[in-house]
Amino acid sequence: MPFVPESVLKKRRAQAAIAADKDAASKKAAAAAKAKKDVIFKRAEKYAAEYKQQENDAIRLRREAKKANSIYVPPEAKLAFVIRIRGIIGMSPKVKKILQLLRLRQLHSGVFVKLNGSTIKMLRLVEPYIAYGTPNLKTVRELVYKRGYGKVNKQRVPIDNNAVVEQVLGKYDIVCVEDVIHELYTTGPHFKEVANFLWPCKLSSPTGGFKMKLLHYNEGGDAGDRGEKIHELVKKMI
Repeated sequence: MPFVPESVLKKRRAQAAIAADKDAASKKAAAAAKAKKDVIFKRAEKYAAEYKQQENDAIRLRREAKKANSIYVPPEAKLAFVIRIRGIIGMSPKVKKILQLLRLRQLHSGVFVKLNGSTIKMLRLVEPYIAYGTPNLKTVRELVYKRGYGKVNKQRVPIDNNAVVEQVLGKYDIVCVEDVIHELYTTGPHFKEVANFLWPCKLSSPTGGFKMKLLHYNEGGDAGDRGEKIHELVKKMI
């Protein structure tokens, strides 16, 4: 039997120990990933049922109001998607500051905003430079999946897997993209953290161009509040 130096044997034992630890770690990671996948799937199912229940409740209330010869008034919108449509020409310092606070520093950038007394006043002051409205679930989902980028260590990182979300928002029990969509759409308790995690969406110029940026939407232009019809503009710009 050939003589093997002690240093070689020691190296072999160390390599075997490293390989064993690596194999155990990979098995543990695979088991954790499987368990996490099951949790994410159950959450997605729960969210889908919640969205369906909201739709059914709205339909039921509308029918009950019609049956009682009354009018159904839907609750006020809590979420807005805001798109910057004009540059800095003729812009006052106050308007410029508000756009900076809204993180709308570039043309055709878009952000999700929680509607309250202060944000509504801010949007009114910068209306000539923005188009905004209440996005539906499909619009929120498409924006996050197609144009969603996260802020990780001050870097713009594409949200191409759930690990990117969990790395930043895991401490808030937000571990997947569906959690992000749910928090945005329902304006949940951690909306601020999720909105800050999302980088402003960089959209393209709309197909066919804008009609008239200097006029309000109600006057046949592009600026201002579009309500639920914001999805038409977003669809042209994704």
